[in-house]
Amino acid sequence: MKIVSRNEELLRDALSCIPQSRSRTSLSSCNKLIRFEDISAAAFKIQCGVQKTPCMYSRLSKQYGMDIYLKKEFLHYTGSVKERGVLYLLTSLPQDQQRKGVIVASDSNFSMAVAYHASELRIPVFVIMSTSTSPARVKMCREYGAMVISYGATAKDSQMHARRLAQENGYLYLEEEDSAVYLSGLGTVGLEVYEQVPKLDAVIFPAGGHCGLLAGSAAALKHLNPHITVIGVESESFPVLQQSLKAGHPIEDQACSNHHFYGDVSGLCFGSNSLQLTGKLVDKVVAVREEHILISMLRLLEYERATVDADGAIGLAALVAGKLPELKGKRVAIVLCSGNLDLHLLQECIARALALDNRVCRFSFVLSDCPGDISKLLEILAREETRVLDIKQERVFVTSELFTVEVTCTVETRDKIHTAQLRNALLERYPTASWTER
Repeated sequence: MKIVSRNEELLRDALSCIPQSRSRTSLSSCNKLIRFEDISAAAFKIQCGVQKTPCMYSRLSKQYGMDIYLKKEFLHYTGSVKERGVLYLLTSLPQDQQRKGVIVASDSNFSMAVAYHASELRIPVFVIMSTSTSPARVKMCREYGAMVISYGATAKDSQMHARRLAQENGYLYLEEEDSAVYLSGLGTVGLEVYEQVPKLDAVIFPAGGHCGLLAGSAAALKHLNPHITVIGVESESFPVLQQSLKAGHPIEDQACSNHHFYGDVSGLCFGSNSLQLTGKLVDKVVAVREEHILISMLRLLEYERATVDADGAIGLAALVAGKLPELKGKRVAIVLCSGNLDLHLLQECIARALALDNRVCRFSFVLSDCPGDISKLLEILAREETRVLDIKQERVFVTSELFTVEVTCTVETRDKIHTAQLRNALLERYPTASWTER
């Protein structure tokens, strides 16, 4: 957590463990920065403001050959694990600063958590959002109790405006980083998972741009049982954590996407404290493709009725992609850290995931434009027990012979095997049929 304002000296007593510079620290200083006692203190202090989320046995266990337990952090009031670190920070502020208020500048899960918990603690809270922010997020942030101000065309414009307001009015400008207070709050996830799942073999966390959850929870888990395997998962599109571990210092991948689908997975680069904790305590970091994240979202929605975003689904995606074969037969916990995804984007993700999972397919072919030909096609589809989602006929712009019609069908099947059976049945009747590859 980066804390910036002209009143920083007010925090020195309450947050004395926060490093005062951005320079890299040694591993020894990193150990002093976050201890197991710090995480235990955080768990005690936030227990009345943040719920203890369930960690439940999953029906996906048989499918992937291991005992899977899902830590459902998306069930927090704002739908994100960030509430843990935010609440611990806010309750640690001096009363004088709490009266003056805090200010943030983004539409991230972090800002949503600040908006809600600051309001609950009766701390004045201001959120600066760019004009391109979705109306749904603006509305939700206001409902949490924050004063929301739309300013600037980009996130950078909003941040500059927030800093200026902090300087002029004495607000505390908060930006997500990796101080001891914030990491300790996030590390309480590790404590809960250890308590909830006996004889635990491994825990899988999201990694990527912000790996505070991974680093803080690893500190708790490794203290309680050094034999528990801690694994981080990030996107192949921007493997910033793996690159930073290899380089030995935090780096920022300029190719990171700003698409809302990725959320915090592609956020700004983490700090040296999180990196050093990760390098020392995390056993393995793997990267997965976007298609595996989408299929993971689909699996969680179908089997667990859990609606999560990319950050929440990326842990399971490592199993979907087959990246962790060593966990077969083991007892594994997966942290589903957030579930904040715009409704229109959620619809697109599920539709795309069904196609990737070979459960929605599209094909086209040319028929003679005679009565009964379409009905014969529908008879075949009914016999093969498929569900027709869409059927289109093109008569004018057909490049084949006259008096023909080009038919394009989109259908839903049970699985990959069912799709192959349908394809064989159609090719037998319509040899010229062409399939749209996903």
